[in-house]
Amino acid sequence: MKRLFVAGAQAGPCVIFGAAAHHLLDVLRMSPGDALEVFDGAGTTFAARIERLDGETVILALGEGQAAPPLRRVTVVQGLPKGDKLDWVLQKGTELGASAFSIAVCERTVVKVEGKEAHKLARWQRIAEEASRQCGRADVPVVHPALPLEAAVRALRPGTRVFVLDESERATTLSAAFLATQPTDDVAIVIGPEGGLSRAEVDGLLTLQAVPVTLGRLVLRTETAALAALAVLRHLDGILG
Repeated sequence: MKRLFVAGAQAGPCVIFGAAAHHLLDVLRMSPGDALEVFDGAGTTFAARIERLDGETVILALGEGQAAPPLRRVTVVQGLPKGDKLDWVLQKGTELGASAFSIAVCERTVVKVEGKEAHKLARWQRIAEEASRQCGRADVPVVHPALPLEAAVRALRPGTRVFVLDESERATTLSAAFLATQPTDDVAIVIGPEGGLSRAEVDGLLTLQAVPVTLGRLVLRTETAALAALAVLRHLDGILG
């Protein structure tokens, strides 16, 4: 089924124009009478049909919305990595069920975002939207602006249980720490950039009640660690596997 993201979608007539209309008509090659699925990015999907075209505008007819079952909120606090690694984390993390992404500027972050924050944030959010469309999600993870690490953690929802991947931790696994939470608890997992987090950064997070955890003996790249952690958490929640 072909899918389209329409923020704030509601049952009834829906007017589509601009990039969304271009996607329907020129990319998906759809025509009046064709059926598709619309999702609002907040957890609701709609059976839809193209009613008619009006120049470069598309008029859709949306049926009653169907709400997806709610999932535990899992936020990835990702240390800003180099190159296109963050794109990969956003795309695949969305597929693996991340609820939100908080981008953290850490001591070992080498990428500069000053002066380009709005452009980068818009691009990162589009990656999450496209990944949601492709993987069948009805919601779209929010990508929060890049902040210094401690500020990013402080900005999480109150009561969020924070786990930090710590190279020095040997005893407490992510699985064990996660299983000690309640099903209604929001959870966040903190992953450092290339080179990991400094000892001072980890200690600073511990003062915020973060719990140091390990994924095991293997040394994982930052983008691999984020996705492995998500897969573990969603498996334990019964969403994967």
